[in-house]
Amino acid sequence: MISAAVLRGIGSLTRARAAFTAPLAVRCYSHAKVETDEEFDSRWVTYFSKPDLDAWELRKGMNTLIGYDLVPEPKILDSALRACRRLNDLASAIRILEAVKDKSGPHKEIYPYVIQELNPTLQELGISTPEELGIDKI
Repeated sequence: MISAAVLRGIGSLTRARAAFTAPLAVRCYSHAKVETDEEFDSRWVTYFSKPDLDAWELRKGMNTLIGYDLVPEPKILDSALRACRRLNDLASAIRILEAVKDKSGPHKEIYPYVIQELNPTLQELGISTPEELGIDKI
């Protein structure tokens, strides 16, 4: 058995907590200008419209764009699809359409709207949708 004297000795070895606490973190908000939707769209249309855009920049731009919490506007996608055509990259064009369908998530009305808006461009560029190619069932 442990004697009471030993227990008192152990109790005296414990430290008392400090009476102060660390300062709380303060958020430093940016004072940068907030980008409007129109400026955002314009920035991405300009990015994909660059005549010297290469395949890596196309993939990097789409990866960044898809990483945002939004479904890109049809005018941005139009510009990206035209960049795919300039680069002769059909696989990236179809992948862009697949990514938009994936980003639409449970909102089933978004993807048909985007395809409807992009249909003239798809016809002009000769790009088939994943549904037309039958790869949406894989």
